[in-house]
Amino acid sequence: MANIFKALSALLTYPAKELQEAAGAISETLDHESAIPAAIRRQLHDLIEEIATGDLYDLQERYVLLFDRTRSLSLHLFEHVHGESRDRGQAMVDLQNLYAEGGLEISAAELPDFVPLFLEFLATQPKTRAYELLSQPVHIFSAMAERLRKRQSSYDSVFRALAVLASVKPQDDEVSALLSLPDPDPLDLAALDAAWEDEAVRFGPGAADSCKDDIATSLRAARRPAPGMPAQAPKRPIITHTPSNRA
Repeated sequence: MANIFKALSALLTYPAKELQEAAGAISETLDHESAIPAAIRRQLHDLIEEIATGDLYDLQERYVLLFDRTRSLSLHLFEHVHGESRDRGQAMVDLQNLYAEGGLEISAAELPDFVPLFLEFLATQPKTRAYELLSQPVHIFSAMAERLRKRQSSYDSVFRALAVLASVKPQDDEVSALLSLPDPDPLDLAALDAAWEDEAVRFGPGAADSCKDDIATSLRAARRPAPGMPAQAPKRPIITHTPSNRA
């Protein structure tokens, strides 16, 4: 189970030569993951093939256009939940503390809500706990999968796999609320500027606070160690993320 989270984490990282060289190992990991339906595994293999054989500069440009320039496809979880609200800072601190207490130390340059880093952490957790934490942003993953599908992007398979692995199904109203928000073309600079100026994400009257609080509360509760359990020594997973100097 840990290996599948590491594999999906790797597929969402900025394309580099090292990722292309690891394509075979990632593909092999997927072949041994029966929890992901065969149809989604085939789509994941298509993405792996694209990464392994594609022109690296084209792959990097595609990645930037999708995930760096499109707010609705941001790989930072709290962008979808808190936007630019004050709650985002506290949520970041809580999540970083959760990582540290679980044995994952990150550098000051890394943002804890980066999806590949979040998946790294899940890879270090017991299966039940990992699925429980994965269920918190499952509505985000489902919305991102749908947006990527409409763009005919093979990356949608990663988010469909994450939605399947979560311990609960996403609430339809929460997914619909996310999908109703602006989703501009990354080549439309004016629309992108307008989207980044929007207020924090809301999920309908009376629902916004509960959606944000559910995630924040879960993260705070997860910081409490189990009774009688000693603190774990920090241990970095095999797949690491060093911020890239990219366009």
